[in-house]
Amino acid sequence: MIKKTPAYLSLEADRVTVRLSRPTECNGVQVDSISLRAPTVRDIRAAQQATNGDDEQRELNLFASLAEVGVKDLEGLTLKDYSRLQSGYFRLVQDDEL
Repeated sequence: MIKKTPAYLSLEADRVTVRLSRPTECNGVQVDSISLRAPTVRDIRAAQQATNGDDEQRELNLFASLAEVGVKDLEGLTLKDYSRLQSGYFRLVQDDEL
C-alpha cells in the first residue's frame, strides 16, 4: 500500500522540504521549513562514528548534516516538527517501489 505524501512535505529526487508547524531559528535565521538533502553512505558512516552507539544522537547528527544546521537548532524543534523531519527523511530514502 502506497502512503499519500503529507501536505507538509515537498519531495524531490535528491531532497525533501518539511514545512514546520511554527517558525523556528536555524543558523540564527527564522525559518518556516527545513530541507534535507539525500544522504550518502559517507554521511551515514560519519554520523555513526561520532556517537558511540547512541541512536538518537546519530539521527540528530545525520539530520543536522543533511539540513546544514546545528544539532542545537534541531533540538529546539517541537516534537511535532521533529517527527515531520523524520517522516520526510524516511520518505526520501525509501525505495521508489515501496
